[in-house]
Amino acid sequence: MTGVWIILVILIIILSTSFVTIRQGTIGVVTVFGKYRRILLPGLNFKIPLIEVLYSRISIQNRSVELEFQAVTVDQANVYFKAMLLYSVLNQSEEAIKAVAFKFVDERNLMQALVRTVEGSIRAYVATKRQSDVLILRREIVEHVKDQIDNILEGWGYHLQDLQLNDITFDDVIMKSMSQVVASNNLKAAAENEGQALLITKTKAAEAEGNAIKIAAEAERQASQLRGQGVALFREEVAKGMTVAANEMHKADMDTSVILFTMWTEAIKHFSENSKGNVIFLDGSADSMQKTMKEMMSLQQLKTDEIKYKQ
Repeated sequence: MTGVWIILVILIIILSTSFVTIRQGTIGVVTVFGKYRRILLPGLNFKIPLIEVLYSRISIQNRSVELEFQAVTVDQANVYFKAMLLYSVLNQSEEAIKAVAFKFVDERNLMQALVRTVEGSIRAYVATKRQSDVLILRREIVEHVKDQIDNILEGWGYHLQDLQLNDITFDDVIMKSMSQVVASNNLKAAAENEGQALLITKTKAAEAEGNAIKIAAEAERQASQLRGQGVALFREEVAKGMTVAANEMHKADMDTSVILFTMWTEAIKHFSENSKGNVIFLDGSADSMQKTMKEMMSLQQLKTDEIKYKQ
């Protein structure tokens, strides 16, 4: 009975080791006496007990690693990179899985080779560029690295999914000088814009002032013209009034000097009413009045003679 139990135990152990479960997202690698035999797909798989051995489980999911390294440009400027590397197994083919399983001793050696390959490719590219060009060549650097190492990674059974250069920095001195250059360019642009705005403002102000002067001059010209016409009309009406008054005086057989005397007194009255505090000096002597009256009468006589001559 003891032997039967032993056989049953052995059979149970053999059967339990004949089935293996492979998780989703992984591929099992089976070896026979240390030599590659076949791969096991996700799910429940059968293997020959005591002969076939599950060598390893290879993840076919995407994996990422962060990189921090330094490069030197052609003009001897230090550039510091922070990058994220996304890679995965090339595919689920048997050749790709064999390469992943047996190319490297362990995961640590794979990561070391992968990181150093990417760093070396970026350093070689940056070494041909100037410091001022590195910041604008982010996409070109990524494309260069992918072109350079894709063939190498395919030989290892891997594929580079993506490379992101998250941060590119320089030495503090260079960063400070770059900030100063940006600041000076901004100040220059601001000064140019301010100068243009000031020029436009002054130009518009000058144009407005010139238009105002033109408008004022035109208004003054029209006002002077109207004033001249008003004075001329006033004189004409005064002359007509004096002529009519003189004719009436002649008809009434009265001395026309009364008209002149009345005009003289009216003028003095007007001066006194509208002087607004100003002092007006008039010679009020009898001789002065007689002299003024004679002058006015002579002018009136001259005007009367002209009218008779024309008639």
